[in-house]
Amino acid sequence: MNTIFVAGHAKLPAGMAANHISESLTLTLEVDRKYGVIVDASCTLATEHGRSFVKALLKGYSLQDGVDEPAAKLKEGYLGKAGNALEAALKDSHKQYLLH
Repeated sequence: MNTIFVAGHAKLPAGMAANHISESLTLTLEVDRKYGVIVDASCTLATEHGRSFVKALLKGYSLQDGVDEPAAKLKEGYLGKAGNALEAALKDSHKQYLLH
């Protein structure tokens, strides 16, 4: 297999719909082994639309380049309550990738 599966986690803010399911947000990334490019992404946001938006936003970025640019795109594009949790989960995913 030419990809690896990386997961990052972050605590959700109180009062979110997804918080009724879990107190944490999980962001999973399928990453190309050689180049570190995100080829697929998923997260535990409550709505399919939110999950699709995050997936489309993150695909194509290389974790070898760090996460500053995709984190900035998340801040710019995702204006929901889970924005900080998404950023933290992305940074945690990157940390897990670097440990690999």
